[in-house]
Formats: sequence, structure tokens, C-alpha cells
Amino acid sequence: MLDGSPLARWLAAAFGLTLLLAALRPSAAYFGLTGSEPLTVLPLTLEPEAAAQAHYKACDRLKLERKQRRMCRRDPGVAETLVEAVSMSALECQFQFRFERWNCTLEGRYRASLLKRGFKETAFLYAISSAGLTHALAKACSAGRMERCTCDEAPDLENREAWQWGGCGDNLKYSSKFVKEFLGRRSSKDLRARVDFHNNLVGVKVIKAGVETTCKCHGVSGSCTVRTCWRQLAPFHEVGKHLKHKYETALKVGSTTNEAAELVHLDDSPSFCLAGRFSPGTAGRRCHREKNCESICCGRGHNTQSRVVTRPCQCQVRWCCYVECRQCTQREEVYTCKG
Repeated sequence: MLDGSPLARWLAAAFGLTLLLAALRPSAAYFGLTGSEPLTVLPLTLEPEAAAQAHYKACDRLKLERKQRRMCRRDPGVAETLVEAVSMSALECQFQFRFERWNCTLEGRYRASLLKRGFKETAFLYAISSAGLTHALAKACSAGRMERCTCDEAPDLENREAWQWGGCGDNLKYSSKFVKEFLGRRSSKDLRARVDFHNNLVGVKVIKAGVETTCKCHGVSGSCTVRTCWRQLAPFHEVGKHLKHKYETALKVGSTTNEAAELVHLDDSPSFCLAGRFSPGTAGRRCHREKNCESICCGRGHNTQSRVVTRPCQCQVRWCCYVECRQCTQREEVYTCKG
């Protein structure tokens, strides 16, 4: 049975909400995956009362539990950041598993069935979700989208006397605190709840481990007598890559410890070869003949289809200022798994 923790309930609803971002931000057509893009600020065209009502409605539509809804409502930037985090996490999951039998299929019934079990895939979903929320909130603070936080204000680097704290660092301190409160505290009674909580913390730890210090020099002829420094989170693709590696080395356990850095799980994963409760199977999936057709198609073989495609080629930059390309036609083969 699905764990009743705040994280589990949020995940069960959240991955079905990726289309909600279009309703909150009708003009947004792109969800960045690198983590380096500035987050778009909501248009400030509403009267204060109307804006507050819209913000409350956005929080209500997220189907949060009471405490989470209260946390969402107290800062107008939270609702959109939550949806941004879900979108970013889902897209990164799909990217990391694009060559696997389970390709992070999160449609309704598959998502619900998967979250009820303690598979490796479930562990990854918990970790990437908490990582995405931590990352998105820290970026939202430094981008000025939040009312209750701003840039990182903790200049604890070495050699402080030689460095001037500057720039606008990503506020990991605030986002980590928010995420731990938002997703709930550890339960010591239920093993599944402890496993989920552990994997949640792994996602946050990967974010913290990827923090980098960026500095710029100031002084005569670049002498760097003073350096302006700030902290930045790693691109979210890097976070996804680290968590994918942890997924591949995940441990099946009968108990948990917060000291372990690996993802942990309770149940052996299904093969995901055939359509069932957890995935639509791999029949009809595209594959790469030399890389993964044998694995993804589960030994059933693959179909080969030849098609003609036309693409821009031999492009040259012309002065000034456009790119001129020829159109080249070529034949390519597409491989799909047999049913």
C-alpha cells in the first residue's frame, strides 16, 4: 500500500500535474533542464487581491495536504516553483531512462502502481523529485521570484578576508530547509516510509554535493586583489546523471540508515518487457540496433523500417547576418521492438 507520508502523497499527485504549468504560465513553452536558465517571473498585471486569489487557487489545484498547502499559500512564488520542479524532474527522469526498458512512463495508472511498490525505479522518483524541488527553490530565491528568500547570504568560504562576497548565490540553505519541512520528517515505525525518506534525502545530498563557488577578479590589470564570489548549483542534468548512477548501484535492504549515500529499495523490479500495471511494455519502442535493441526488445527481435528524410546540411554563415543551408536527402533506418 502506498505510504501515507507527505512526500508520497505529493508524488502521487504531482507527476500528473506537468500540464498545469501551461495554465499557470500560458506563455511558457520551454522547461529548462540544465538548471542554468533564469526562471521566468510571473506577470505582475493583477490587482493585489486578485493576485492573492489566483495564488491560493493555484495552491489548491496542486492537491497538497493541509500543511503543504499552508506553506504554498504563504509565498506567492511557491506554487509555480512546485510545478516547475515537477516538470523539471519528470523531464530529467525521461532523459536519463530514454534507452532503458522503463523509460520513466508516468501516466496515471502506471504512476500510481509504481509508487505503491518499493522498486529501484520508485527510489529514483523520490530522489529526483526532492532534488528537483530543492534545485528549483534555490534558483527561484536567487532569481527574485520568492518573497521569503533572496540570494544566498552565508559567506562561509575560506580566506574570507581576501574575498568580497558578491554576485547572487543560489539559496540552498533556504531551499533545503523548506524541502525537509514540506516533505515531512522521518517516520521510525514503517520501513517503507523510512526507505522513501532516505531516498528523499539522497536527492537533497546530491544537490548539496554539486554546489560550486564562482568567482570574478577585481583589481588593476586583473591582479585579483579582491574576488567577488558566490555559490551556484550544478546544472540539473548533472544531478540527474549522479542519481542515475546511484540507481544503477541501488541496494536492496531490510533496514535503512541515513549514513548510506546510495539509493535503497525493498522490492525487485519487474522486467517492464510486457504491458502491465507498471508500464506499457516495450512493444513498438524505438531502439538503436547496435546499442540497446536486444535489451529493450527483451529478446523478441525488432522491426526495421526504411524512410527518406530531408535535413539542412552544409550550412554556412553569410555576412551579414544569416545562415545558408542546402537541403540534403538521405535514407535512414528506424528500428522498433516487435510485440
